[in-house]
Amino acid sequence: MDLGLKGLRAILVGANGGIGRAVAHVLAQEGCDVAICGRSQEKVDKVLSEVAASGVKSYGEALDVTQVDAVPAFVDKAAEALGGCDIFISFTSINLGEDTDAAWDAVMQADILPMRRGVAAARPYLAKSGNGSIVCFSSAGAVEEFMGVQPYNALKAAVMNYASSLAQALAPEGIRVNCITPGPVMTEDGPWPKIKEAAPEFYEATLANMPSGRFTTGEELAKAIAFVVSPTCKAMTGANIVVDNGYTKRTQF
Repeated sequence: MDLGLKGLRAILVGANGGIGRAVAHVLAQEGCDVAICGRSQEKVDKVLSEVAASGVKSYGEALDVTQVDAVPAFVDKAAEALGGCDIFISFTSINLGEDTDAAWDAVMQADILPMRRGVAAARPYLAKSGNGSIVCFSSAGAVEEFMGVQPYNALKAAVMNYASSLAQALAPEGIRVNCITPGPVMTEDGPWPKIKEAAPEFYEATLANMPSGRFTTGEELAKAIAFVVSPTCKAMTGANIVVDNGYTKRTQF
């Protein structure tokens, strides 16, 4: 199936590794021009060299997403480099695993506010696209018990509400907004290989909650996202799409 992504332009915040890197790969393979940012210039350059193999246009820079003006400035520069923006996704995330003021502030500064600022900055470009699509990232931790009481889970639940409201508000501008809710995802440069080594009991307990007996891979999640943001999926907006290998046990409606 041709997803219709060829020639579209994706701006990806926090895509120098993990899930974001996997999404950059898949979108580039589908012919989508991509712009990425991340904390490490070395990692950004690595991803840019990887997507260059697909022959697409690319742009990238290192930045600190917790700085108020950083993400909006990146979006503007990326849109100028690519000639516009059709797809916007923010992947930045942090989870301190504790219920403290510092943890609440950390998740807001590194996860929630960069997403909101990026959406606001990308909106004018997306409105001109004709294929404008936003993906907001939640987590199975928002609906399943995961590491106890902590702000990460609560604020990821808020992302679902934000995406739903945003979908209604932006639909008249021709911009679709959907929420992706993944369970634990295994990528070579993501957190789970480190967790497996440092906290094997927690890793095995998490794996035991997977009825499939395995984690979702970054490529699997990236392919689902590519479909959701593509013109092929143009009638879907305001949806919360769970991609988790059965980790979430609730009825999903």
